Amino acid sequence: MFNRNTGIVLAIALAAGLGLLLAQKVFGPAGNGGHQAGSIIFYPTPRPLPDFSLSQSDGTRLIPGELRGHWTLVFLGFTSCPDVCPTTLSELALAQKQWESIPESLRPRVVFVSVDPERDTPARLGEYAHAFHKDTLAATADVPSLERFATPLGLVFQKAPGKNFDRNPDDYSMDHSASIAVLDPEGRLAGLMRPPFDPKLIASDLTKLTGKTAP
Repeated sequence: MFNRNTGIVLAIALAAGLGLLLAQKVFGPAGNGGHQAGSIIFYPTPRPLPDFSLSQSDGTRLIPGELRGHWTLVFLGFTSCPDVCPTTLSELALAQKQWESIPESLRPRVVFVSVDPERDTPARLGEYAHAFHKDTLAATADVPSLERFATPLGLVFQKAPGKNFDRNPDDYSMDHSASIAVLDPEGRLAGLMRPPFDPKLIASDLTKLTGKTAP
């Protein structure tokens, strides 16, 4: 699956270098030609996402309509992740605290999607995500559904069996993208954030975007 998606991700990464008019409108011309504004690499045109349906930790479904009305940051991971996931969620939590004053109806969202549905039940996933910030949305699904969700976002994942996997099916980890997908209030893919992440810059950028696109 990882190899099958690599070409798609490379194409999306290439398109990121073309820049997006929204970035220039919100942040002004960037020093590198307007391709990147602050923490976000914008795509030339926001891209509608195909239908998806994931299971949220509160028992509801995460579907396209749920992501409309807010700027949304989507990050893939899993609860057994030793370093990248807790570090990124901690950094995002610092950004979330800085935009808590924004009305809830407009406040940016963070969605943590587990790519390890064998071990991460929605309930377990919710406990994990909410330990970083109470507003973080947590969701997962079966692998085919996760692939349909992640691939259009330019994100990939795959199971990484351990040396004892043949004898112990639980001996595995998950390789996954460390970048964050940025969705606009229409639920379209607008851009990408790449590590390392700066919580203050993320908070500032999302606050500016929210103010610019608020009804």
